[in-house]
Amino acid sequence: MSTATLRAVTNKSTSGSLALGQLDDLIGFRLRRLQNQLSRQFAADTAELGLRSGLSSSLAIIEANPGLSQSELSREIGQDKSITVTIVDELEKAGWALRERSKVDRRRHALYITPAGSLQLKGLVAILKRTEGQVLSHFSSAEMQLLNELLDRMYVASLIGTD
Repeated sequence: MSTATLRAVTNKSTSGSLALGQLDDLIGFRLRRLQNQLSRQFAADTAELGLRSGLSSSLAIIEANPGLSQSELSREIGQDKSITVTIVDELEKAGWALRERSKVDRRRHALYITPAGSLQLKGLVAILKRTEGQVLSHFSSAEMQLLNELLDRMYVASLIGTD
């Protein structure tokens, strides 16, 4: 889709047949709408794997932070702790991650990715990049850097007062 076509579609969808009403000024609605669309496409692209939502992002966070706790994972992916336990159970069952007693604090579990998990994650990330690439290819590298910075700032601001 060309940039001109994208602008025309964007203008039509944001000011066209359906008004957003009170949602018009709410960034959460716009982010959730985009996230839902990307998630649907990713789910369609990985349907044969039968993956639970949040599994690939959890695996990526575990790989990037060997030894993190389930609580830390839960906070980072924005899921309830009980959902995170289910995700970690599924990752262990698939042989993609393992849970060990922490050497620092025996009350918590430390999470690690397995070699099979690393291999699986590479394939999942390739699919995610392809899915997002269809949307993000319409932005310059400077726009992408700004978007990432703004989203990270919003995330950090959302954490203030939640601990």
